Amino acid sequence: MMETDTITAISTPIGEGAIAIVRLSGPDAVSITADLFDGKDLTKVDSHTINYGKIMDPETNEVAEEVMVSVMRAPKTFTREDVVEINCHGGMVSVNRVLEILLQKGARLAEPGEFTKRAFLNGRIDLSQAEAVMDLIRAKTDKAMSVALKQMDGRLSGLIQKYRQDLLETVAHVEVNIDYPEYDDVEEMSHEMMKKKTKEVHDEIEELLQVAKQGKILREGLATAIIGRPNVGKSSLMNTLVQENKAIVTEIPGTTRDIIEEYVNVRGVPLRLVDTAGIRETEDIVEKIGVNRSRQVLKESDLILFVLNYNDDLTEEDRKLFEAISGLEYIVIINKTDLPQKLNLEEVKVIAGDRPIISTSLIEEKGVDELESAIAKTFFAGDIDTGDLTYVSNVRHIQLLKQAKQALEDAMQSLEMNMPLDIVQIDVTRTWEFLGEIIGDTASDSLIDQLFSQFCLGK
Repeated sequence: MMETDTITAISTPIGEGAIAIVRLSGPDAVSITADLFDGKDLTKVDSHTINYGKIMDPETNEVAEEVMVSVMRAPKTFTREDVVEINCHGGMVSVNRVLEILLQKGARLAEPGEFTKRAFLNGRIDLSQAEAVMDLIRAKTDKAMSVALKQMDGRLSGLIQKYRQDLLETVAHVEVNIDYPEYDDVEEMSHEMMKKKTKEVHDEIEELLQVAKQGKILREGLATAIIGRPNVGKSSLMNTLVQENKAIVTEIPGTTRDIIEEYVNVRGVPLRLVDTAGIRETEDIVEKIGVNRSRQVLKESDLILFVLNYNDDLTEEDRKLFEAISGLEYIVIINKTDLPQKLNLEEVKVIAGDRPIISTSLIEEKGVDELESAIAKTFFAGDIDTGDLTYVSNVRHIQLLKQAKQALEDAMQSLEMNMPLDIVQIDVTRTWEFLGEIIGDTASDSLIDQLFSQFCLGK
């Protein structure tokens, strides 16, 4: 489904830099640029070459910018259309000037994600691969990038297509057996064939879903809240993990009055780290707002780092915090072990149960390695394998896989009840459609528009 117009956008971040790139895609990409280009005739240069010259302002006939122009002819391009990339100097004025001239010559400003959308519509990539492009851009760790690269290369797509083909062939075989029976026991044979294949695909989808939680964490980050009484070292812990002074650290209790967020790479696991205001009773209006927000953060967290003071007795506030996080995933951090012990460690162990307890002295940078190891083990049982495993990390994909799995379970239940095969096939066809929505074969136009609207401008 080729588009008829030519789009353009700045494909590099706004701001000063050595180079900025303006990209065009469409049937007139080369001719529009050639009309403005003082250098080789771009309509005659070889595809996939880069050419030095100048972009001329058609109104003044003056040099607008000195550039390097890459010409890439369809279909061997990202969008499967003619693509031109103009490498400019990286100032805001120069790159915007080139963009304005291209728009004056008839190119249209691209919508967010429109280049990738065209790659999808023109059959260059499927929908799951298109979504992986954005995951790659937003990856916070090398592990997350590895997962996105494998999805972009089509590993997940290949599995989904295999499942769909297996189901399609099974339905086709059953229908042939019913329409052209050669044996008396054809119905029994068809039931057994359907049972075998639905169970196989069901089990494979279940395997994908078993690692989906880890995949989602790699993609979106582990929502991690740091909690504890004021002045136990919460902000110091955040600074140690981030290795920058992002949070204000003072000796005054209640200094952190707002939510501070930062992404941290812990052994390949991206933590979306939240340093919360100390949860305590207070009459200060500003601090009270921070405390209320902190309580909300607890409910939304995947992991809680609960900091206690080695140099203080366990207080009623500490016990209330233990109650507040009961049933949630948390790690206890006993900080300030460089000071004399006052904390009753046995009592802490009894309350924490089987939760990890890590001793630290953040001022001396002790215990941080043990904490990072505990975080990785809690969610990934040690090292993360991004080699052979296919991680499903996208929430939309996970939901569709769950729906496909449920449809197969409905089909398997109907088979156990010896329901007619044409009834069973309804659930199998639903599964085929759910899987097709992952890769875009059965996705609606509105869904496709919504997904690509979340992309960067120029991608």
